[in-house]
Amino acid sequence: MSKKDGKKNQKHPDKLITGVIDVTRSGIGYVIVEGQEKDIFIRPHNFNRALHGDTVKVKISEARGKRIEGRVEEVAERKQTEFIGNIEVNQNFAFFIPDSQKPMPDFYISTKNLNGAKNNDRVVVRLLNWDDDEKKPEGEVVSVIQAKDLNDMAMKEILVENGFPLAFSKEVLNETAQLTDTINEDEISRRLDCRDILTFTIDPIDARDFDDALSIKKLSDELYEIGVHIADVSHFVKPETELDESGFERATSVYLPDRVNPMLPEKISNELCSLRPNEDKCTFSVIFHINKNGIVKDYWLGKTVIHSNHRFTYEEVQQIIDDKNGLHSDEILLLNKLAQQFRSERFKN
Repeated sequence: MSKKDGKKNQKHPDKLITGVIDVTRSGIGYVIVEGQEKDIFIRPHNFNRALHGDTVKVKISEARGKRIEGRVEEVAERKQTEFIGNIEVNQNFAFFIPDSQKPMPDFYISTKNLNGAKNNDRVVVRLLNWDDDEKKPEGEVVSVIQAKDLNDMAMKEILVENGFPLAFSKEVLNETAQLTDTINEDEISRRLDCRDILTFTIDPIDARDFDDALSIKKLSDELYEIGVHIADVSHFVKPETELDESGFERATSVYLPDRVNPMLPEKISNELCSLRPNEDKCTFSVIFHINKNGIVKDYWLGKTVIHSNHRFTYEEVQQIIDDKNGLHSDEILLLNKLAQQFRSERFKN
């Protein structure tokens, strides 16, 4: 939005403007609009349930001189839905006091949503809802943080403060529990069946999920077929499901020094979509024909079903290359030779 656009918005106060609200320590807010020179001033009573960092839609209520003032009409997207803080438990209800350098309301917690939390516990709370006529949002305890483990607390705070939920909702977990690793014949018939081709994965020694694999097949003395396969997550995560929505909101797995905060439940990433040995798996694949000089002659992309024969580590494969001996050494040495030729050919171009 240009400076000219900002002036247009002042002349058309009914137009909703989208931006990110920045709440100061004193409690007032400013909505920052990309490309607009002036921020929009928001008084606390005009936040309309917006919290610091939320993406909001604002209606301009006043434009005098250098200052533009407005009111939040809608919270378009929460910066975060989980918060860390302390809980105060009474006989019939509880209040959660979030840690924040910015002004924030306490959360109301029903006793049915305490999930084992006790008075003065340090907890992670998920925002459930915030009705128009309520001054406080309602939340549920996701987990109790054990204060003795300072590293665990620090890692969780990093995730929560950056908008990454620590746990999956009950709805997401219930959907995941219904998924099975059985691939029926109808599904197989819709895919290219590569289960009889030598296939293996190569990953770090401590990897828990194996999401890509290689296959190789000799077509002639001059030509080879190589497949690069990646787990077909869409076989399990269907559009407009709780799983799909959760994955969209998380967008990525987060890798910290001592843990992974996954984008999808571990049953999917570590089991259903992990290309483990001796299991049939649904995959997306690029299959190409390459000659002995490393030149690609033909390729195909599409859905496949594979069956991994072995799980290698990087160290094991490097040892086979160095020793020129070991399990599937002929295929690994050939792949290494073709990869070097392919790389050399790419550098020429």
